[in-house]
Amino acid sequence: MTPSHKPRPLLPGATLAVVSPASTPKPELVERGMAHLRTLGYKPVLSPHALDSGPLYYAGKLHDRLHDLHAAFADPAIDAIVCTRGGWGSAELLPHLNAALIRSNPKPFIGYSDHTSLHCWLHNEANLVTFYGPMVAADLSREDGADLPSWQHSLRGDAAWSLGKAEGLRVLRPGLAEGTVAGGCLSIFAEAIGTPYAPRIEQESILFLEDIGTKPYQWDRMLLHLRYAGLLEKVTGIVFGEMRQCVAQEEENYLERAILHALRDFNGPIAIGLRCGHVSTYNVTLPLGVSAKLDLTDERNPLMHLLEAAVNG
Repeated sequence: MTPSHKPRPLLPGATLAVVSPASTPKPELVERGMAHLRTLGYKPVLSPHALDSGPLYYAGKLHDRLHDLHAAFADPAIDAIVCTRGGWGSAELLPHLNAALIRSNPKPFIGYSDHTSLHCWLHNEANLVTFYGPMVAADLSREDGADLPSWQHSLRGDAAWSLGKAEGLRVLRPGLAEGTVAGGCLSIFAEAIGTPYAPRIEQESILFLEDIGTKPYQWDRMLLHLRYAGLLEKVTGIVFGEMRQCVAQEEENYLERAILHALRDFNGPIAIGLRCGHVSTYNVTLPLGVSAKLDLTDERNPLMHLLEAAVNG
């Protein structure tokens, strides 16, 4: 079923908790990203352990990262939660998350990459619409790091808006599809299969997938894994990310051929190039858990229509 828990709109003056559920960010990038959020009219608040370093590559101990995330959901003064960066570590939190607390306090959760595991958990266990979008250190620290139109459309509650060529969308296979938006970082998405925290696609869905540093044969292998695991059975259309963080420009055609080979038995439309997640510039915010239509009938004008507001009210 479509997630029924929609957070409140994110309006100017909103207070944002800045958290690090995964790896340690660079403090100077966090401060730069928070300064950018202030120029956008928000009030970012650094969580107590957001800049912790270690053990290893983690942004602090498991208990501390978990505490920051729970505290951000529980605090009525916090309007939304935005991550600093990805890396690795979010999956460690999954067995310890408090679904009742989060369901009782639905808020926009914003992040990508390693936070795919949190997006999946929030959909599976808290039935929450979330936002695959720019992070504080990774994107908002740069002037060209965040695509502000999609951020505003997603988080202020626009009921109908579209992504298209301006956001990088291109047609790999034409067609028309409707469904609920699901997905995230392919490697995190695929690695969860076989665990209690695997993504669930139980209704017609448009699947968004992107990654970083993933070679064509690895895309082929992981897409085959999704097929064999049955995750594509209810998928009506697929949108891939920008891919420039995976292969050099001269290898893009080879990657596209690998994707089409892996999906040769998938009958739905396929797009590529959406500038969302690991991208070179202007990271698009994509709401997960809302209805959308993928219209790839005109190769000159590919469109992904978001058909409902991602926030409530």
